[in-house]
Amino acid sequence: MAPPAGKRVKGTQVYRPFIYGTTARAFNETTHPRPAGVPPDHTHSWEVFVKGVEDTDIFYWLRRVQFKLHESIPNHLRTIDAETITRENEGNIKKQRAFVVSETGWGEFEITIKLYYDSKSGEKPQTLYHHLRLHPYGRTEAEKEAMRSTGEVVAWTFEEQLFNEPFEDFYNILTSGVHDKGAGSKAGKGKGKGKSAQQQQPAETGDVKERSAMIPLTTKPGQPFSREAEAAEVKQIKSATDSVNDMIREINKSVKAKEAQLVALKAEGSA
Repeated sequence: MAPPAGKRVKGTQVYRPFIYGTTARAFNETTHPRPAGVPPDHTHSWEVFVKGVEDTDIFYWLRRVQFKLHESIPNHLRTIDAETITRENEGNIKKQRAFVVSETGWGEFEITIKLYYDSKSGEKPQTLYHHLRLHPYGRTEAEKEAMRSTGEVVAWTFEEQLFNEPFEDFYNILTSGVHDKGAGSKAGKGKGKGKSAQQQQPAETGDVKERSAMIPLTTKPGQPFSREAEAAEVKQIKSATDSVNDMIREINKSVKAKEAQLVALKAEGSA
């Protein structure tokens, strides 16, 4: 592949949030029966995906995703192309906005996910690793029970793709116009060279815009990543940090007391 033409936009970083992971459901006779043709030892249906936050478009910067599944699965190397998805979306009311592979099975394993960017980016492919989860999990029994109650095992990861000092052509693609979902992009040259993507975003009203670095303000059903969730996680980390610091202070007090006791015992012994 020939190197991209043009210069890099110095001092600029452009972020684009995305989500990758798996969603699994156990087969049952009532709400999720095993489809015809699925082997009897397959206990779950599942899908692995890469998509934008709130299903925003990522095809303008991410052009292809390769999923490497367990070798026991037929055609275990799956490549999904954005151009193919876009072509298949023509004439459909509901558009496919994600790179997705759907399968069935009975065991958990690690999935290798390889991301291929727009050719104008000059970026090398990036590899991610994700563990397929079929059974409810969590840090507490309450979290596990909450997952059991939904019938879905959700193992999603939030990630931010950073393009550092992108080439001019690719920078223009990334910043060709923030717009509402479904409104269409006002393509054109990007504005504000030298500014970060965050500086170029409109005021956050709670609605996530296309071609932006925004994430939702509040958590919604089916959308666990938000500013609200981020704040809650930060609060939880701070609380845990404070607890650890309190423990350290108590241990230090105990150590000093024992050191003083040791000094006193040594003094008594030498008297």
